[in-house]
Amino acid sequence: MAAAVLLLLLPILAAAPAAASAASGEKSTHIKLYWHDVVSGPSPTAVPVARAAVTNTSKTAFGMVIVIDDPLTEGPDLKSSKLVGRAQGTYIGAGKDELSLMMNMNFVFQGGKYNGSTVAIMGRNAAFSAVREMAVVGGTGVFRWARGYAQARTHALDIKTGDATVEYNLYIKH
Repeated sequence: MAAAVLLLLLPILAAAPAAASAASGEKSTHIKLYWHDVVSGPSPTAVPVARAAVTNTSKTAFGMVIVIDDPLTEGPDLKSSKLVGRAQGTYIGAGKDELSLMMNMNFVFQGGKYNGSTVAIMGRNAAFSAVREMAVVGGTGVFRWARGYAQARTHALDIKTGDATVEYNLYIKH
């Protein structure tokens, strides 16, 4: 009998957190933007600041630390798309056997309804996977108490220069 009652109450109990979130005014936001990692040319937005002393790291960048201040735009073309902010932080070559990066960055919004707000993203980025998922671990301004996830998909990669454009979809609760 108790098991039957529990089975009947289970859907109600499962819906309680969602109802509490809605009642507290919590919002869900989806943002699609493009991250431009420019490592070439006279004004790079990503620069290496440390390299491992080991000599066999060139294929995976294992041990390399890169500091970034990458543009974030509405569309994939860096020259013609509207700038919406900057991705500021670091990524680290963390994979010995594959190109896998540890991302630690803030998306700093510089216009529109999110102006002055930030979203903190952290996690593993297996760069050659079709879709990578990282955690949204916090935020400021509009995104205070943020949590959620970011999905990254490579839009363009220039193998000769290392420049990359990545589509980011942010799914944020705040």
